[in-house]
Amino acid sequence: MDVFSALQTSVSGLKAQAFSLENISGNIANSQTVGYKRIDTDFVDMLAEQPAKQQTAGSVAAFAKLTNSLQGNVAATGIATNMALNGDGFFTVKTKGGDAGGAPVFSGSDLYTRRGDFSVDRDGYLVNGAGAYLTGQSLDPATGQSTGTGPIRVSDAGLPAKATTGISYAANLPSNPATTSGTALLGTLPGGDPRVLTGTAAGKTVAASDSAAFVGSSVAGGELTAYSGTGTPVSVQLRWAKVADADATAGTGGTWNLFYANQTGTGTSATGTSGTTWQNVGSAFTFNGSGQLTAPTGTSLSIPDLTVNGTKLGAVALNFGTGGLTQYGSSGGQVSTTTLQQDGYAAGTLNSLAVTNDGKLTGTYSNGNSVALAQVGVARFNAPNALKAVSGGNYAQTAESGGPLTGMAGTTIIGGNVEQSNTDTAGEFSKLIVTQQAYSANTRVMSTAQQMMSDLINVIR
Repeated sequence: MDVFSALQTSVSGLKAQAFSLENISGNIANSQTVGYKRIDTDFVDMLAEQPAKQQTAGSVAAFAKLTNSLQGNVAATGIATNMALNGDGFFTVKTKGGDAGGAPVFSGSDLYTRRGDFSVDRDGYLVNGAGAYLTGQSLDPATGQSTGTGPIRVSDAGLPAKATTGISYAANLPSNPATTSGTALLGTLPGGDPRVLTGTAAGKTVAASDSAAFVGSSVAGGELTAYSGTGTPVSVQLRWAKVADADATAGTGGTWNLFYANQTGTGTSATGTSGTTWQNVGSAFTFNGSGQLTAPTGTSLSIPDLTVNGTKLGAVALNFGTGGLTQYGSSGGQVSTTTLQQDGYAAGTLNSLAVTNDGKLTGTYSNGNSVALAQVGVARFNAPNALKAVSGGNYAQTAESGGPLTGMAGTTIIGGNVEQSNTDTAGEFSKLIVTQQAYSANTRVMSTAQQMMSDLINVIR
């Protein structure tokens, strides 16, 4: 390498250190930018093709080194729609290209970002602080099924009422029920016999005139509020009546019937509610000597045309699952209910939003229900550091990064938080000192090379 080559090499060093300084200044400037990923500098030596004995140190080139795979700290914001990714991946977003008829027009291609300071704008879209619109799958609040993909928009429409279609029920029936009449078995009532000992039957109703006697010979099975298709709430009261005791010869441990109050009275008596009629669900519940349910088989049965005080709910499934109904001894002689839930609700208006760990945007409504409204779009890349950084904390796919991979793959979303910049200010200042010294050293090489050339010219003189 001659003096002129040394001069050119020092110039390349100045350029490389200036490039590094530019990255350092940008990192420090964005130390408080949400979701920012610092850009480091890689230095690469550029050697001329020479035999090994004549090899000389060559010039240098500087290249950007992205740190997209390095996690930043997570900080709470108190804003429910803010999100932070804990792990790999990026939020999928689109940018707005303009407006048409008062509605935003979005870019055709997806961008990717770790900036999760999303909030709802005036049109209901989730937009972060840099103006990027979060995309994902919109979900039907009633069914939970996807209704399409694209920018997520939160509707201010109310949640429609959902009729009760299923009741989850688990309970233990006492082998020796303690009834108020002192009779463990339901006998023939004056107005008719509502018992169903085997198989199924329909239309078995305890008349209002027999209500007191029935209540005295049965035990309460729980009460819950169910809803019609219009959201009308109805109180469903359940009672169990034992109709047959254990029969060792037949191998049975007891037979029960389940009733619900289909017409409630207005007065009460010492033995129970007067003026109330009770509807048999139409199936016998039999248990073996070990207290396990033997009939009906399966995990549920249908209560046909469930009607309470004239409000029709239609066919409702009573889901007791496997082992949900048992007949064991009970010191109090009462039904012990462990599960009594239903799947209907009244209409409601949206009160608040939240984000779950698996990326579902959920809405909480005035009726107390929380339903999933959207699935947040998250994409991963095999080479995330090969993405191209663009403005606003966004990244674009490149050939080197590969295509986006769907699925969380262990990544979780933390709602009400944002990911902070991964810039280490102290580390950047350290690099700043090294860069300054290297830049100064390259200027000294230029001064030395200039002096040597001056000396050579003076020899000629």
